[in-house]
Amino acid sequence: MQYSICPDLLLNNTTLVTYRLTNLKLPLDHKPSDLRETVLTFLNLQDDELLNLHVFRRGYDARKKSNIHFIYTLDLQFSSDVDISLLISKNHLQKTPDMEYKPVFSAIEGNSYASNPGYQRPVVVGTGPCGLFAALTLAQLGLKPLVIERGKAVRERTKDTWGFWRKKIFNQESNVQFGEGGAGTFSDGKLWTQTKDKRHLGRKVMEEMVRGGAPEEILYVSKPHVGTFRLVKIVEYLRSEIERLGGEIRFSTRLENILVEAGEIRGLETVNMTSGESSQIDANQVVLAVGHSARDTFEMLHSRGVFVEPKPFSIGFRIEHPQGLIDRARFGNEDRYPQHPGKIVEHVGAADYKLVHHAKNGRSVYSFCMCPGGTVVAATSEVGRVVTNGMSQYSRLERNANAGIVVGIEPEDFGADEKNPLAGIAFQRNIESIAYELGGENYFAPGQLVGDFLAGRVSQKLGEVKPSYKPGVKLTDLTGKGATKVLPPYAIEAIQEALPEFGKQIQGFDQPDALLTGVETRTSAPIRIRRHVEKDALAFQSVNTAGLYPAGEGAGYAGGIMSAAIDGIKVAEALAKYYSK
Repeated sequence: MQYSICPDLLLNNTTLVTYRLTNLKLPLDHKPSDLRETVLTFLNLQDDELLNLHVFRRGYDARKKSNIHFIYTLDLQFSSDVDISLLISKNHLQKTPDMEYKPVFSAIEGNSYASNPGYQRPVVVGTGPCGLFAALTLAQLGLKPLVIERGKAVRERTKDTWGFWRKKIFNQESNVQFGEGGAGTFSDGKLWTQTKDKRHLGRKVMEEMVRGGAPEEILYVSKPHVGTFRLVKIVEYLRSEIERLGGEIRFSTRLENILVEAGEIRGLETVNMTSGESSQIDANQVVLAVGHSARDTFEMLHSRGVFVEPKPFSIGFRIEHPQGLIDRARFGNEDRYPQHPGKIVEHVGAADYKLVHHAKNGRSVYSFCMCPGGTVVAATSEVGRVVTNGMSQYSRLERNANAGIVVGIEPEDFGADEKNPLAGIAFQRNIESIAYELGGENYFAPGQLVGDFLAGRVSQKLGEVKPSYKPGVKLTDLTGKGATKVLPPYAIEAIQEALPEFGKQIQGFDQPDALLTGVETRTSAPIRIRRHVEKDALAFQSVNTAGLYPAGEGAGYAGGIMSAAIDGIKVAEALAKYYSK
C-alpha cells in the first residue's frame, strides 16, 4: 500500500506534526482514505480539525490467524480550535518527539575546518555501514575525510562475488565480507535494530538511504528492509555524497600497520592491492570500521599493543524451508481469508520468524539473520574455508526461507583470555576448514537433512527442499558421529534438542527434509577493541591508543546494518569535537 505524504513532512516530520497516536487497528485490505476516516471517528473530530496525518509506523498483528490486521502509529496536526488536552486524556496521545538530526557543530560557512593551517584530515578505515556513515558525517561537518577500503568498489565487488558463487573463482580481498558496502551488502538488508536510539540516529540513516534510492516505505514499516540490489545503489549514493563534500575514497588499499608514539596514533601504513605499492598516511584521528571478518587487522592491532579482548559469539548452521511453510505457520491457509482479494503475503510480505530455545546443557539456541524468500550464500573471506550467510532481494520472492540456527559460546569455550584474546579467530578458522573438507574441498558446503541430523545418519538424497547455496551442497553427516566434528558436541546436542521444540512453534520446522547447511561462524566479531565510554573525555577512543576510534561490528560495538551505521555516526561526532577545540 502506498501513502500520499508531503515530501517535506516525510523527511522532516517535526516541521508540521505535533501529536502521536498509537495502536490504531485497520484491516489488511483497507483503502488509504480509510486511515483518515478512522482517525476522525476515533477522535470524534470534524474533517477540518485534522490538518495533517503522517504514517510514522505500520506493523501487523498476526497472533490470531483469523484476525490479522495492520497496527498504525500516526503523527497528527490539529487546528487551533481542537482541545488537545482533552484528546490526550482520552486517547493516549503524546507529543511527537523531535527526530530531526542535530549536528554536533556546523561547518564554517563557505569554508571548512579542512582549510585551517596544519590541518590533518581524519581517516576512516572500511566502507561498511559503519565506515560509510562515519565518513558521511565527517564530510557533512566539513572535515573532508580520507577513506581507505581493502576491497573494491561495490559493482566490481559484486562481479567478483558472483564469480565465486558461479565459477568458484575466489578473491580474498573482494568477496561477501570485503569491499564497498561491507558484509551487509550481501544480506537481507534489514534496517531495524534493538539498540537504544534516544537521539533517533536511525532515522537519519534511513533518510539518507531514501535520498539514495531506498523505497520511502522504510521510513514507516515496522521491519524495513531493502535487499542486496537496492543496497548497491544506496552505497554508491553515499560514496558520491562523501566525495561531493570533499572526502576521498581509496579502494584496494589495505591497512597493514598503525604507527603509534607514546600511546597516540601518528599514522597508517597501507598497501595498494593492485600494484603492491606500500605507502604511509600521516594521521592522528582514525576511525577503525573494518568489520567482523578482518582477522589479519585484529592480529596486527594486537601485535601493536592496542587493547583487544575476547567476546562471546555464536556458531551453527543455516536452515532452509519452503517459504510457503513459514507463511502458513504465521498466517494460516489463504482460504481462511475470503474477505481479502489477494494473498496475505501481498499485504504484509513474506513471513519471518524469531526463535529461541534454552537447552538442557545450558546452551542457548536461536535463529539468526532470518531471510524470508532468500538464499544461502557462500561468505568466506579466506582460502580453503567454508562460511555461510543469508541474503535476499527487496521482493523476497525466492522459493526458500533461511535463517542461521546458532548456539551462543563464551570465551572459555575457545580458550580465550587476556593473554590469548584472539583464540576465537583460531576457533572460527578451524570450524570453517573442517566445513571446507566435509564439502569436498571445492567450496561446496556440507549439508544434511533435518531428519538425518536428528537421527545422526548421513544424508543420501534431497527431499522437497532444494539448497540455494552456490557453488553447491554436498550431503554428509554434520553431527560428526564416526567422522570429523564440524561443531563441538555441545553445540550439536543443543541444536538437536532445539529443532523439535521449534517445530512446536512453527509446524513443519523440524520436517525431515528441511535442510541444514554448514557453517555459520560470522554472527559477530570474536573480539572487542575496548574503547572509552561515550561520556568520557576521550569518548569512543581506544582505551590505550589515543586518536584511534574502534567502531562498528568489527570492534564489537554493533550487530547489523543499522546499529553499525548509528555507531559510525556517534564515533564521527566524537572525533569531530577534536577539530572544534
